[in-house]
Amino acid sequence: MYLVAIGWLYVALMMAVAEATATNGSVLGALITFVLYGLAPVGLVLYLMGAPSRRKANKARENAQWQAASTSNFPDGGGETATATEPGAVAPMRKEP
Repeated sequence: MYLVAIGWLYVALMMAVAEATATNGSVLGALITFVLYGLAPVGLVLYLMGAPSRRKANKARENAQWQAASTSNFPDGGGETATATEPGAVAPMRKEP
């Protein structure tokens, strides 16, 4: 996909150079040609083509955050506090009165 974008930008650049070096052309017109025929369309196409990968990355990041939030720092590894009746669980510490 990037090869097509590079080719398109090359053609747009050559159009801009031809306009800048023409007898009745101008550098400003060449710049506008390059931006409107080259940079804007290529930027739009690359942005639209990258949407699925951005969506996939966002979903993966949200899933990682959800997994991190659901995993707790409690000794038993669950979201509940440990009680003394559970086998192998560490009871929570309490202040002495």
